[in-house]
Amino acid sequence: MGPGGIAGNQPHCDGSATAVALRRARQLGDADGQFERGRPTQGILHDILLSLATQVGVPAQFVVLPRARVQSAMEHGEIDVRCYAAQSWLPNQSGDYIWSVPLWFQRDLLVSRKEHGAQVSPGRLPRQAIGTVLGYNYPTLQPLFDADQLLREDARNQEQVLEKLLAGRYRYAVSNQWTLDWINQRLQPEQQLQGVAVLQEQHIGCYVRNDPKVPVQRILRTLLRMKMSGEIDEVIRLYTGTSDKSP
Repeated sequence: MGPGGIAGNQPHCDGSATAVALRRARQLGDADGQFERGRPTQGILHDILLSLATQVGVPAQFVVLPRARVQSAMEHGEIDVRCYAAQSWLPNQSGDYIWSVPLWFQRDLLVSRKEHGAQVSPGRLPRQAIGTVLGYNYPTLQPLFDADQLLREDARNQEQVLEKLLAGRYRYAVSNQWTLDWINQRLQPEQQLQGVAVLQEQHIGCYVRNDPKVPVQRILRTLLRMKMSGEIDEVIRLYTGTSDKSP
């Protein structure tokens, strides 16, 4: 395989992304990544992509990248595969890529503590701060932010957003389903956070740089096999206590 790598990219985490050489790049944090000395050591995407690299037969070398550099790294051949991505997130994607079958189903939720756990309509909330991750876009809430009806209160990563929610800094925050489930596993039942509105639901997967030096079809077949065998869902269950919540 060429000098590129496998990449993952998700709608939450800290401001960095990680590249693996096969090589993969993605922002990792919370349920989907833990770091030592600036390198991911475990997490949903770390484990899945390490298994992918092993099955494809290439080494996985993790490299930390700023989140904004991931697409540029793909275009320059530094990364061969990017995972946890949706085509709707990349409307202006340039380059020659082939997408995998959908591998994950992800929900973005408005969440709250139990005392404020009734279902809500975001558009009917009074003006207040909402916990968000710095640099993330929230299409459902953006018109409310633009109208100054709701206010972003950014934190560096998804875990910090939910920690501030637990501490009472605000009543509501945005979280993806994985991180919500992961955080709730660490809490007593009476402390667990509740989803009060579904903001977005979508299938997500990986895309591969279509280059003769990249074993494109072997990567795509391996991802399909990992999905069909239940391996991917089992990794999710290991970290969140639940399997992929596909509709």
